[in-house]
Amino acid sequence: MNTTEDPKVYQSKVFSKIKAAGKKITNREFIKCKFKDCDFSKADLTDNDYESCEFNQCNFSMATLESVGLSNCTFINCKLLGLDFTRCNSFRFSFNFHECFLDYSIFLGTKMKKTIFSHCSLKETNFSNTDLTLSSFDHCDLEGTVFSHTILIGVDFRTAKNFSIDPNYNKMKRAKFSSLNLAGLLDQHQLNIE
Repeated sequence: MNTTEDPKVYQSKVFSKIKAAGKKITNREFIKCKFKDCDFSKADLTDNDYESCEFNQCNFSMATLESVGLSNCTFINCKLLGLDFTRCNSFRFSFNFHECFLDYSIFLGTKMKKTIFSHCSLKETNFSNTDLTLSSFDHCDLEGTVFSHTILIGVDFRTAKNFSIDPNYNKMKRAKFSSLNLAGLLDQHQLNIE
């Protein structure tokens, strides 16, 4: 599809059981649409815009997100494995995740203020140089997740598990932790905490 064409626009539509694995779906605009049980794994979604959309039980694993706009979107029970969110349109970049798998995804250098991650798996995800101010990791597994030079001001980690965060290399003012998960702040000291 020629990217100079006007995008095809869909508004308030419901898309169910779309099988688009490995396909090219580009230069489209979706406003207040709902996607249910759709497979976009390894799909090329270049230049698509999603505004106020909801994705439920969808698979986006290894999809291409070049210049994709995600504005005020919600992902529920979705697979988003190995996604490079740094390729998205940084001016249309706000979303929340509930019961999602985001393992091996990259958010390097993005601005994600007030993002909610609830009951998600974020294993080996990279948040280096990311602004997560006032975000929340509610009951999330952060095993192997990288936080380096990350802005974690006011971030809620109270119910998160398996994280390792070095306070010396991250801005953490007013970040919230439970007394039960403080060990993740001391990993770099190689202490035995019981």
